[in-house]
Amino acid sequence: MPIQLKHSRQRDALLSLLQSVYSHPTAEWLYENLKMDFPNISLATVYRNLNLLCEQGMAMRVDVGDDKNHFDANTKNHYHFLCKGCRSVIDVSNEELSDVNLPVEEKFGFKVDTHSLVFFGLCDKCR
Repeated sequence: MPIQLKHSRQRDALLSLLQSVYSHPTAEWLYENLKMDFPNISLATVYRNLNLLCEQGMAMRVDVGDDKNHFDANTKNHYHFLCKGCRSVIDVSNEELSDVNLPVEEKFGFKVDTHSLVFFGLCDKCR
């Protein structure tokens, strides 16, 4: 069960910024954009608050294999596409893949709690 977080203007602004973009930004990008309104904010503060938001289920860390921490305010189960050209991270609807856990559970006898799926290729702009 999530703990009740103490109110923080910086955390609220961070979550609001994260919810306003669909680009799966890095902590560094978020930091650079928050500095305009919070000139004394540190990158460590951004990381600490992102970790808290992830722990609370209000954001998620997205690993697309590019050695960067990307973050997403959309915590519903969905997938991602990484463009090898422009390096954009794009949400992919998972309606067609909604039962992807089932074959893994049936074949191996596992109980899947969560999973991650990333597609790689070229987006429409880079094709």
